[in-house]
Amino acid sequence: MPQPTILFSTDFSHASDAALPHAAALARQKGARLLIVHVEEPPLAYGGGELYYGLPEPDTARIRTMLEAVKPADPAVPFEQRLAMGDPATEICRIAADEGAEMIIIGTHGRNGLFRLLMGSVAESILRRAPCPVLVYREPGHNAGQRPATAGI
Repeated sequence: MPQPTILFSTDFSHASDAALPHAAALARQKGARLLIVHVEEPPLAYGGGELYYGLPEPDTARIRTMLEAVKPADPAVPFEQRLAMGDPATEICRIAADEGAEMIIIGTHGRNGLFRLLMGSVAESILRRAPCPVLVYREPGHNAGQRPATAGI
């Protein structure tokens, strides 16, 4: 029987950092492998002339180095790191299905209001499409009802 897998998705944010110890603890408790995944979004195609903004291409080597630094503090937890490219929610759900993951664990920023409407929510998209249970971890101290301060108003 293959070892169970828990997929932990990281975007290198504080929310992801806060969720990692919980993912590692669950993996240890279940005797599971922790599959640590980061999904790099493909670069946007920009036109030339007035529309060209000179945005730098993502540095895949730097992202890989950042991913290699994400690991459980407990050396007894087996883990694997994987870098994928595409839409984060789509790729996370695809990898979870391909690997037969028992659970997906993600950190959330807990955005709401206009910012969430404009930027979307990867966590919500994963919750809607995941092939397995999803644990969404919001870092402590985040008050969902509190509105961010707005300067100049």
